[in-house]
Amino acid sequence: MTHPSSPSAAPSPDAAPRPDGAPRAVRREHDSLGDRDVPAEAYWGISTLRAVENFPVSGRTIGSLRSLVWGLGAVKYAAARANEGLRLLDEEKSAAIQWAARDVMEGLLDDEFVVDAIQGGAGTSTNMNANEVVANRALEVLGRRRGDYAAVHPIDDVNRSQSTNDVYPTAVKLALHRELTVLCAEHARLIASFSAKAEAFSDVLKVGRTQLQDAVPMSLGQEFGAFAETLREDGNRLTELLPHLLESNLGATAIGTGITAPAGYREAAIRELGAVTGLPLVSSADLVEATSDTGVFLLVSGVLKRAAVKLSKICNDLRLLSSGPQAGFGEILLPAVQAGSSIMPGKVNPVIPEMVNQVAFRVVGADATVTMAVEAGQLQLNAFEPVMADSLLESLSWLTVACRQLRTHCVDGIQANTVLLEQRMLNSVSVVTGLAPLLGYGPAAELAKEALASNRGVAELVVERGLLSVTEAAGALSARSLAGLG
Repeated sequence: MTHPSSPSAAPSPDAAPRPDGAPRAVRREHDSLGDRDVPAEAYWGISTLRAVENFPVSGRTIGSLRSLVWGLGAVKYAAARANEGLRLLDEEKSAAIQWAARDVMEGLLDDEFVVDAIQGGAGTSTNMNANEVVANRALEVLGRRRGDYAAVHPIDDVNRSQSTNDVYPTAVKLALHRELTVLCAEHARLIASFSAKAEAFSDVLKVGRTQLQDAVPMSLGQEFGAFAETLREDGNRLTELLPHLLESNLGATAIGTGITAPAGYREAAIRELGAVTGLPLVSSADLVEATSDTGVFLLVSGVLKRAAVKLSKICNDLRLLSSGPQAGFGEILLPAVQAGSSIMPGKVNPVIPEMVNQVAFRVVGADATVTMAVEAGQLQLNAFEPVMADSLLESLSWLTVACRQLRTHCVDGIQANTVLLEQRMLNSVSVVTGLAPLLGYGPAAELAKEALASNRGVAELVVERGLLSVTEAAGALSARSLAGLG
């Protein structure tokens, strides 16, 4: 079988006239509601046309969600192979469907997935968009005209042994697994960047703070090491999500009873889907439960929220530590990536951490959306998986970009303001905590108040009062020792 010409770009769903004013060619299609004209060159059909008219919501089409389209193509490919193996599709028709599904997986037909990501019907419009695109591409592969559904039918052939209710959640899980894998890799690179800075700043002493007040000595390396460890914990939680997305209810069909799916299809479809995706997929233990329960999406959303919130907290710290340059903390210097003001010359703002903060706000909002959508499910099906998928895929995509930009445009270029930090440590009263075990809390507190009031050093006062010798004071008040650095 030779490969025909590349698919055309998607036309406007309303079959508007061509730029030269001539009317576009159309084909007549029929469904249970009646007849409609569809642009002749479109790979999608009447079901997609109705969905485009019904759901002009977000402006984000399914075709813009690359991983979801890939997942849909994978499911259609696996189903065709399983159906062929069970002699429900002849070899020629199955081969054409597989060819078309491969084109979908590879992104050759993304422009034909024109349905809005937000839609009613539990994803039926998305599944039908996929069925029609695959059917018409398969017809083209067979040398037939688009719309000739007697030869390859979107439902009877492409959707054979399937339902939206097992196709759509399976494709969504595949998409989430794919995007989560990318996020985990980018997140790990950010951890490595913070770890490298922790090593570079290991000997740079500073005053630690609690409740924005001076606390005790530490190193800047310890501070950045804590950032890295915080992210590492979240990285572990993100990685732990991956196996949960490998469980599929494919073969469940409408509500989990497997109606219209023949014996052996469930196992064959999962096996073929694992082969085409390269993933160790498993079938859900209880297909009725798996079809009605969307808890896995809530789990993913919750972990993404946790990771986003903690990343945002780190960015808050970076903004605070870099505040200034003269009237703020000024302990670290962030890379200058753009001018910061249209009115104040020379001003540079921490725009990369600010961007990450806003990504986190969006992820938190998406989690609220997913939470309500999961809760709103009724009986044997949750109708609100489209908004879950859209919210989760956006969160994954935005967090991936946020981690990459934070690493490459901020963390990798952070410098320590060592001159300022050394000066502050020389005059810091924070070392007085080291005297508490030797002199008691009360006397140490009195020394701290006197040192602040007189602008004198704690070591000078403790020796002057005869409380410790010079050597003893130096040992007790060593910033490196107090910071646990030896």
